[in-house]
Amino acid sequence: APAPQGSTVLPPPPPVDYGVFMQGLVQAMQTQVQTQAALQAQLQAHAQAPAPVPQEHGHGGPSIMERFKRMAPPSFKGESQPLLAESWMREVEKIFQAIRCVEEDKVSLATYMLQVLKV
Repeated sequence: APAPQGSTVLPPPPPVDYGVFMQGLVQAMQTQVQTQAALQAQLQAHAQAPAPVPQEHGHGGPSIMERFKRMAPPSFKGESQPLLAESWMREVEKIFQAIRCVEEDKVSLATYMLQVLKV
């Protein structure tokens, strides 16, 4: 049946090459594994380094560590799933923004959270 005037008939989509699709899927999974391994190595490196406790910045209020702890940061349990690690990082980053944490204190606070797990 002819298409009504004024409407556009789209051609059917091309057939799916499942070999190419699977190859792309495998590559995406390999990239995810590499990203996860790099993240885990970075987290372990930070956990092994002694964590300096962030100091007050002379404003007379609570220290950055006290403000961070008050926000009840989520604990990272060393999960090997990249989505859990990324979720933890996003939650901690939200706290950093809320307490206006400077870059040099972020590493110390995150390292503190990782060292709490070892205890």
